Amino acid sequence: MKVLVACEYSGTVRDAFIARGHDAMSCDLLDSDSSGPHYKGDVFDIINDGWDLMIAHPPCTYLSNSGVTWLYKQKERWKKMIEGAVFFRKLRESNISKIAVENPIMHKYAKQIIGAEQTQVIQPWMFGHMEQKATCLWLKGLPPLIPTNDVKEEMMKLPKVKRERIHYLPPSKDRGKIRSKTYEGIAQAMASQWGTK
Repeated sequence: MKVLVACEYSGTVRDAFIARGHDAMSCDLLDSDSSGPHYKGDVFDIINDGWDLMIAHPPCTYLSNSGVTWLYKQKERWKKMIEGAVFFRKLRESNISKIAVENPIMHKYAKQIIGAEQTQVIQPWMFGHMEQKATCLWLKGLPPLIPTNDVKEEMMKLPKVKRERIHYLPPSKDRGKIRSKTYEGIAQAMASQWGTK
């Protein structure tokens, strides 16, 4: 299967598919953090290159519900939000038979532009990670992901600051990268459940 992982520089999802024998490539405006097939540039340069599956992680800065109040505090963010939502919609409507687009919980203004509700909401604890971070999936031609290792009960015994580690990350130059990296358990579930040849 020929797999495009759009807006990914970590290589986590790409490498999970490669490990299962797929022809996978990541694409981002940044260099890849790990060695492997990677296109540095605009995803729309390569989106029509005969992919069987695309998993896309478009930027969420202006689409996420957690930042919706900033739309009213910084009016210039409206333009960036519209651009981000249009980019998301173009990815979701691409001419690829199997598509998953992921983002955090999204505010209503972005959803209006995208024109669709998410198909599924997943959590890291459904895939063996002792953390909470709601992730929405918009799916086309793919079944919802099935949890592989539910550790919620065990996770809930942890202090809130530990189970919501990503939310409580202090400011740093790598904060955005850390927050956007796909959990290994989720990447493995995508590759094993969606990687049918």
